Amino acid sequence: MEQIKEIRKYCNSLTGYSRYKTREVQIGEIPMGNFHPIRIQSMTTTDTMDTKATVEQTIRMVQTGCEYVRITAPSMNEAENLREIKNGLKRLGCNVPLIADIHFTPNAAELAARIVEKVRVNPGNYVDKKKFQVLEYTDAEYNEEIERIYQKFSPLVKICKEYGTAMRIGTNHGSLSDRIMSRYGDNPAGMVESALEFVRICRDHDYHNIVLSIKASNPKVMVQAYRLLVARMEAEGMDYPLHLGVTEAGDGEDGRIKSAMGIGALLEDGLGDTVRVSLTEEPEFEAPVAIALVSRYTKRKEHEVIQDIVDNPINPFDYHKRNTFELIGIGGNNVPRVVADLSGRIIMQANDLNEIGYYYNAVTDKWSMSDQAPDFLFLENKTLPFDCPTGLRAIYSFQHWVTLGKPFSAYPLFSLVEYLANKESSAAFNFVLFDLHEMNKQNIEALKNDKTVILVLKSDNAHAMPAVRRLFVELMNNGISNPVIIKAGFKLADKHAFQLHAATDIGALLIDGLGDGVWASVNQEQVTAGDANRILFGILQAARVRISKTEYIACPSCGRTLFDLVETTDKIRKRTEHLKGVKIAIMGCIVNGPGEMADADYGYVGSGPGKITLYKGKEIIKRNVVSENAVDELIGIIRADGMWVDPKEM
Repeated sequence: MEQIKEIRKYCNSLTGYSRYKTREVQIGEIPMGNFHPIRIQSMTTTDTMDTKATVEQTIRMVQTGCEYVRITAPSMNEAENLREIKNGLKRLGCNVPLIADIHFTPNAAELAARIVEKVRVNPGNYVDKKKFQVLEYTDAEYNEEIERIYQKFSPLVKICKEYGTAMRIGTNHGSLSDRIMSRYGDNPAGMVESALEFVRICRDHDYHNIVLSIKASNPKVMVQAYRLLVARMEAEGMDYPLHLGVTEAGDGEDGRIKSAMGIGALLEDGLGDTVRVSLTEEPEFEAPVAIALVSRYTKRKEHEVIQDIVDNPINPFDYHKRNTFELIGIGGNNVPRVVADLSGRIIMQANDLNEIGYYYNAVTDKWSMSDQAPDFLFLENKTLPFDCPTGLRAIYSFQHWVTLGKPFSAYPLFSLVEYLANKESSAAFNFVLFDLHEMNKQNIEALKNDKTVILVLKSDNAHAMPAVRRLFVELMNNGISNPVIIKAGFKLADKHAFQLHAATDIGALLIDGLGDGVWASVNQEQVTAGDANRILFGILQAARVRISKTEYIACPSCGRTLFDLVETTDKIRKRTEHLKGVKIAIMGCIVNGPGEMADADYGYVGSGPGKITLYKGKEIIKRNVVSENAVDELIGIIRADGMWVDPKEM
């Protein structure tokens, strides 16, 4: 058991907020790691050869909070022009550290390392082979490749050491080499090993000015990979700072939810030294989101003490859904259910439910529902003035449920004290609120083997997510397999803050397999019931536990991009957003093409000026399609694959 505990350790504490200590890395005049503030960064989207545009955009990014700015350098020309960009910024009094983003061109990295404060290399693209072929490597062949990498990568390491240049070794889920995938697979273990191979070369040269990132577009994979990276670093005596990010998160609300889920889950456990939120939007919109995520933790360590987790039944490196039995469609093999909280609303007519996806037709006297219609409606002490729509079930406070005559068509919500005092008058199925303060042997025993209870876990602790996680651990370690609804309360200024906080606090539990349903209690004057419901479904989608819409994996753009990503993403979304469960990747260039698409079903990738290459998975279906025809051609591929549905037929 001790060995298992040690393997599963990836942070200081699972219950007490504590920043994980890493070494200090100097990047220009702004150090990172070693308990310095969590730094904010982003990446330009201009053509690197356009000095004026790049300088102007960099200034705007700094003004919105960027402490580091990354610029692509795909060739020697762009790498050389970093000097002009740097000089242009200095003339304007801006000394923000610059980071050169390198993928396939070691010579460009070696030049850039002499000019800027930091270079980023991707092990899967730098010198390794990536042809998406299934190959078998003998130990001798594998070691020969490692030696080849050593010889190709060492010159850059020596230059960085000589010039005092920092380096980010940034692995992406979708760009692992054939060699790594052949031995480890397309998974967090392969991602971590890909990075550590390059780190070991740096250490062999006594170079330690290193930052590490292990990104994925799937928050679940991203979180598992970073946790595993920390565990592996601990085992090998490493302490390098972590750059957090969900790559290709997309745009708008979905991009923010995915980013908050992955980045926030790690920040909750004290991991992370710098953050980049990757949105398919102008880069100056990224820093404010990152700042909003990071600022939650400035005083987090002052939270109420939560008892330590000694025996952790949750494997932090591999997803396993908590085993539960089913009650009224909650738990078991069912997807997580959604509770819409309308306790603060006065409902007068059927149309009042439109905003949560239920639509009444007075002519036919029938209800219809959207793919994002909730499963339960919490009304507390109010009563619907009409029959509940088919497919939607009401939850009332226990006392109000009693006054209604204990209807079988609705369910009571008890406090734990109420439930234990009124077991004889309870229903066949009961929702019972359970808080960390009520966790003791007596209450645990009272709940054990009670097959009528759906637990509703909540916490008022400032460190709420780990408090609820602590409750889950206690249930699991005591063999309690009742289904659980996660109920999170938020007193926030607006829906934008709710997006980020809910995605973190609820999403971090979902990606560990915890929770059979979600429920958000909000100030309904600030966050409407419709907003709350839509965001909860977005969180379930981002956690890949309940799919209710099309998913877009879109790169945030950079100087390599061959088309307007924002415009193109919007165009593709308008034509395909009805394809529930289909994942479409929209990538600006080959760097963010077949590799970074990770687990997308279809891909739309810039392959040249005005040219698009279309993919099914990682297989090229059509090359060099004229951009004007590319969306139609993409739809043709989806149609031929039997995945297309005509919107008129829905």
